Amino acid sequence: MRFAFFGDVVGRSGREGLAEHLPGLRRRLGLEFVIVHAENAAAGFGITEATARELFDAGADCLTLGNHSWDQKEAMTYIVREPRLIRPLNYSTFAAAPGRGAQLFTTDAGKQILVINLLGRVHMDSLDDPFAAVDKALEDCPLGLAADAIVVDMHAEATSEKMAMGHFCDGRASLVVGTHTHVPTADAQILPGGAAYQTDAGACADYDSVIGNQKEEPLRRFTTRISGGRYKPAEGPATVCGVFVETDPASGLARRVEPIRIGGRLAQTVPQVEFDTPLP
Repeated sequence: MRFAFFGDVVGRSGREGLAEHLPGLRRRLGLEFVIVHAENAAAGFGITEATARELFDAGADCLTLGNHSWDQKEAMTYIVREPRLIRPLNYSTFAAAPGRGAQLFTTDAGKQILVINLLGRVHMDSLDDPFAAVDKALEDCPLGLAADAIVVDMHAEATSEKMAMGHFCDGRASLVVGTHTHVPTADAQILPGGAAYQTDAGACADYDSVIGNQKEEPLRRFTTRISGGRYKPAEGPATVCGVFVETDPASGLARRVEPIRIGGRLAQTVPQVEFDTPLP
């Protein structure tokens, strides 16, 4: 299976970048499934039905969230109606948290792909243990038996926690990828047990910014310790950042992982893919 995961979409710039580039990437890479991290899609904070619809229309099959899941109040009800929207699994014991933290999807070709969203606990709001939560999910839906591919989105602050999650899921997931810090890391690799891994997929955002936000307010706070207003997403052209994975059809483990960067300011890289049957 060939699929891709795209990092945190920040505001209108990120949404427009995906709308511009994702349709072509789906065709160019032969993508059978696309996951997009979308907790910053609505003006940089949370998600709304309208912004989610833009991402689905651009070609996303599933949207994951994180610590900004509920910044937009309508997300609390929208997630109940939209099974393609996934919040962190380790919210699960909180009665007030609606929606689902893991979902099994069927591709157009009839393959099964499980998407799991987790929230880290290091320097983040304290939730249930993400390791215990993902362990149960992987036991309930084993790779190669109940799922043809499994993707774990580890939304966390600390690189160490993301790396630990990668090794914890190695051999049981097709891809473990980090989100939240909005900068693509240079460590795309296949772990010893066969899981593809990258510490952070990066953001779909304007990189003439501070992690996707206009520079003035973050600089003011860093230099004066005084807030002058709300963070606002930067509005220049986005670099669309993500991870491409190709799995072994028998095991569901990764046999290829490469970063994707297209548009905007960062150095461009798009995997080269060969097709058994030439595309029209």
